[in-house]
Amino acid sequence: MDLTLTEDQELIQRTAREFLAAHDGASARFVAADPAGYSAGVWKEIVELGWTGLAFDESLGAGFLEACLLVEELGRFAVPSPLASAVSCGMAVESLRDEVAAGRVYTFASAVDGVASLVPYAASADGFVVADGDSVTVVSEAADITRQDVIGLEPKYRVRFSAPGTPVDVDPALVASFGAAAVCAEMVGGAQAVLDATVSYASQREQFGKPIGAFQAVQHHCANMAIDVLGARFIAYEAIWRLGRGLPAATEVAVAKSWVSEAYQRVCALGHQVHGAIGFTAEHDLHYYTRHAIASALSYGDPDTHTEALAHHLGL
Repeated sequence: MDLTLTEDQELIQRTAREFLAAHDGASARFVAADPAGYSAGVWKEIVELGWTGLAFDESLGAGFLEACLLVEELGRFAVPSPLASAVSCGMAVESLRDEVAAGRVYTFASAVDGVASLVPYAASADGFVVADGDSVTVVSEAADITRQDVIGLEPKYRVRFSAPGTPVDVDPALVASFGAAAVCAEMVGGAQAVLDATVSYASQREQFGKPIGAFQAVQHHCANMAIDVLGARFIAYEAIWRLGRGLPAATEVAVAKSWVSEAYQRVCALGHQVHGAIGFTAEHDLHYYTRHAIASALSYGDPDTHTEALAHHLGL
């Protein structure tokens, strides 16, 4: 398995990076007060650019991996977006793919007796993929949606379902696996942004007459961050590649979600150490990535949950 990006994949990633860099108003800092939790204008452009259908368009030779390259860039620029959730639902439930490609927002809800917590983008969702026990249904609307106060960048809701929905023959674990893998790609993008910002700051901030990046202790911090980012990227994309090809990926997803969640938080912690006091201020963007790291670590199962799942898969 060669995870080196092809020219087409590099073009997809570079185009997404340029697009998001030109739409700074879509970042978490600027959409926090928006009831939807994301920029509707940028979402419309994303749909028009074909991002929502990239994972399902075989004529382009693309798939889940290419879609996750877009999700990674959203994480890099701290742009809240329902793209990861919608594409993950479409990957797991084939009947939804045309609707997702057209820009309809579907989100995953893990429910118990018809009630789910921490459901992203529920207030603006066009439908829900609901896993309740061993069954999965597609529900077009919810009986009650209540906003929850969370630390992360995307809006989360408590949702109660009353309608039975349409059953689909999908393993609930597969739906969650696609979601977890997409979140890993988003976390990789966020971690890369923190590393880049930290290296840039270390080369500019002077102390004792020279840049702090000249000090060995700071260099060690940056090196450790780089190791975590690189490792997280390879681990995440191994799981993404296997899922996209329909290969067994339970072990790889468990490894990725466990490792990337903790690596991203380590990267943010070291980034704060290098930035010092400025990184903790509201004016600096670093705290958005720290919030994103903490919240993302809990999405689709926290690191401990996935470590236990890995032990189970290995028969330990």
